[in-house]
Amino acid sequence: MLNLRFIQDNPELVIEKLKKKNFDASAIVKEIINLYQKKNEIQVKADQFKSEMNKLSKEIGQLFREGKQEEASQAKSRTSELKDNIKQLDEEFAKIDDEVFQLQVQLPNIPADIVPAGKTPEDNEIVKNAGEQPDLGEAKLPHWELAEKYDLIDFELGVKLTGAGFPVYKGKGSRFQRALINFFLDEAQKAGYLEIQPPLVVNEDSGFGTGQLPDKEGQMYHVTEDNLYLIPTAEVPVTNLYRDVILEGKQLPVKNTAYSACFRREAGSYGKDVRGLNRLHQFDKVEVVQVAHPEKSYEVLDEMVAHVESLVQKLGLPYRILRLCGGDMSFTAALTYDFEVFSAAQEKWLEVSSVSNFESFQANRLKLRFRDEGQKKPQIAHTLNGSALALPRIVAALLENNQTPEGIKVPEVLVPYCGFEWIR
Repeated sequence: MLNLRFIQDNPELVIEKLKKKNFDASAIVKEIINLYQKKNEIQVKADQFKSEMNKLSKEIGQLFREGKQEEASQAKSRTSELKDNIKQLDEEFAKIDDEVFQLQVQLPNIPADIVPAGKTPEDNEIVKNAGEQPDLGEAKLPHWELAEKYDLIDFELGVKLTGAGFPVYKGKGSRFQRALINFFLDEAQKAGYLEIQPPLVVNEDSGFGTGQLPDKEGQMYHVTEDNLYLIPTAEVPVTNLYRDVILEGKQLPVKNTAYSACFRREAGSYGKDVRGLNRLHQFDKVEVVQVAHPEKSYEVLDEMVAHVESLVQKLGLPYRILRLCGGDMSFTAALTYDFEVFSAAQEKWLEVSSVSNFESFQANRLKLRFRDEGQKKPQIAHTLNGSALALPRIVAALLENNQTPEGIKVPEVLVPYCGFEWIR
């Protein structure tokens, strides 16, 4: 959430910067300024009434003592009238506060200066392209056929149990999933991240804190009876560990990692690259989250990008890193790098990670602050997160890229985790 004082002091800057996200903020910003001016006028009037009431309260006792009963009664009557006026103004003040807040939460985060302009994924900037794309020849199979051939994943059984987008993993497919999860968690732990096992459902406050709520796109699964939400990513519960918390500056950066199942309705995506593991409603992911000092958050972002890059390198996957354009960024991000791996059988790039700096946007909603040594007043922290990594498309690329006439070769780093070198 953008800081209200920043919006007031820099209305034109906010409007101009949000154009890069293809968001027209002019009407919202104008209304916020108008309401805030009205709020200040109400505050001035309320302060005048309170001052008059305090003065009269002191005079009433004196008037009674002097025997001026009529004047004292008139003063008491005026005091009651002022109390009613102040109450009415307080109600108007609170109403305007709520109106301003409802407008404020509609504004996306301001993109960083290096975010490229653009509206679609085609406008994203490729900052790195690495790894050799395998030549599998004419006999190559897509991962959904490999999954059926080696009895790894049953998509139809998932449809029977739940619906499309909820696959059932079996045998070596299940062990391969578990191997990847443990590998990613161990690598995060080596990089200094503390592992968290979070809940898979969260309340409204948590969804609001990280910017998933209000859920304008309807992407979250809602447990209506209890008013809880299935998490779309472990980012939500892990970042909310620090909601309404004041950290000591020396604690920063705080580094957490978590494995979780993730649930996304993927509304509006039907018929769009949904074959096999390409787009699911439930999937597994290991997340890394950091709370950082504002002066160091972009150094932290570079560190997190390097961590994710090390994972795809160790898995031997060809990859590229994209700096997302304004139109392809999330509502909450100030800067995002996407990782894509090459799917040799499908002959296309698959997104497997997003690593983002939200600057103070989430922390402002979370009231997540820190206090440097010697400071009395705490300040808003910066939050960052990244997929390290999301499993479905990683699995798809590993199955496809490592297929041979003898079977599927397991990457060397995963063999100790899954206990086999080949899927046959």
